[in-house]
Amino acid sequence: MAQERIPITVAEGDGIGPEIMQAVLHILEAAKAPLDIIKVEIGEKVYHKGEPTGIEAKTWDIIRETKAFLKAPITTPQGGGFKSLNVTIRTTLGLYANIRPCVSYAPFVQTKHPLMDVVIVRENEEDLYTGIEYRQTQDTYQALKVITRPGCEKIVRYAFEYAKANKRKKVTCFTKDNILKLSDGLFHKIFDEIAQEYPSLENEHWIIDIGAAKLADTPEVFDVIVMPNLYGDILSDVAAQIAGSVGLAGSANIGQHCAMFEAIHGSAPRRAGKNMANPSGLLMGAILMLAHVGLPEIATQVHNAWLVTLEEGIHTYDIFKENVSKQLVGTKEFAHAVAERLTIKPKVLKETRYAAFNPFSKLGTKVHQKEKKPLKEIVGIDIFIDGETVEQIEKQLKKVQDPDFKLSMISNRGVRVWPVKMPETICSDSWRCRYISSQKGGTLTHRQIARLIQKMADADIDFVHTEQLCIFDKVPGYTLSQDEQ
Repeated sequence: MAQERIPITVAEGDGIGPEIMQAVLHILEAAKAPLDIIKVEIGEKVYHKGEPTGIEAKTWDIIRETKAFLKAPITTPQGGGFKSLNVTIRTTLGLYANIRPCVSYAPFVQTKHPLMDVVIVRENEEDLYTGIEYRQTQDTYQALKVITRPGCEKIVRYAFEYAKANKRKKVTCFTKDNILKLSDGLFHKIFDEIAQEYPSLENEHWIIDIGAAKLADTPEVFDVIVMPNLYGDILSDVAAQIAGSVGLAGSANIGQHCAMFEAIHGSAPRRAGKNMANPSGLLMGAILMLAHVGLPEIATQVHNAWLVTLEEGIHTYDIFKENVSKQLVGTKEFAHAVAERLTIKPKVLKETRYAAFNPFSKLGTKVHQKEKKPLKEIVGIDIFIDGETVEQIEKQLKKVQDPDFKLSMISNRGVRVWPVKMPETICSDSWRCRYISSQKGGTLTHRQIARLIQKMADADIDFVHTEQLCIFDKVPGYTLSQDEQ
């Protein structure tokens, strides 16, 4: 009885995309992977049809109806009005976990870190990648870093479940919570909470800057690393490159209902049509896809055939090295070499084996019992004003008098400049004016906040942004300035 075929959405992408996708599909066909390939068009051609997201409405339904989405790199046109298709797909389909294995293949691929075997688990929906930005004034722009408890819980739990399923020993968290005490602080706090549920796994936390330095210098001390979105994006590329090449790394984007698999490199239009590109990154993504859809034996077979091809020195131009490589081949020839070695196992490189258990299926979806809603109290408001000098701002604010508020400080770019300004402090044209309750420990209402803002408007003060200052169960939900308590 023939095995039921598994429907897969495939997008050939732009630049080198069609070539490397053809190579990967050739290998999957040679491995007799029971896949029903449904091709869709996304990327540059769709952008130029007038679709600013690079994907048509009908394509979403096709992706939802299949088991996985295998996507080649796409080109986002330069200039305003075009959104990143990768970010659009990840956020729209809830692909909250980005998984990037970064492994060295020494001595066949040059690297300074022959023992490296690190998996980067990157949060995929939040952080600065929400793309919420504003121009506040002539000189000042703002981007919002959004971190939520459910987002942190999903990705951290996924990292621990992945480590457990793949017999890893340690999970490391990278944040910058010595500076970003609330947003990154939440990520670190939830990491510590969830780590207690996995006593068999080591856990540790590093500040991102020294952690990145250690990863670049001594990656073998890490195993699985979980990070917020921006850090994970940057360091997964760094990790892939120091392992040997960004061109060899694949990526899985996992959600509760959908999954997308891809190479981590770009569309490289300069190499398009030249039969030069290395299809390995997309092939690694496809191998992760095979495991995800329940074909771990075929994933194992294809991965090991790829390792054998590397061992035999059959290399594309990007990894070809004299005295190591034996044969320089193009995209098509490399794919044929892998397909011809599907029954052979590596002799030097570590043989790969994918487990029958699917570590990419529905991990990370469990969320902690929601805590009791904290007591929220409004204690003030930060009002950002467009202006030239602190003296000008102070003069304007003297027109605004309200018995329920007092002006506690003015800051510029996070540095307090009123009531005392150091002569060396360099200022821009956006001034944060902090008003707090005139009653010590007093709370305020939305009506009082609105009244203060109305007085600002009546005084023709150019305010551009406001943030309420709240405390939650007596804990400030905002960062304090110098000398604030």
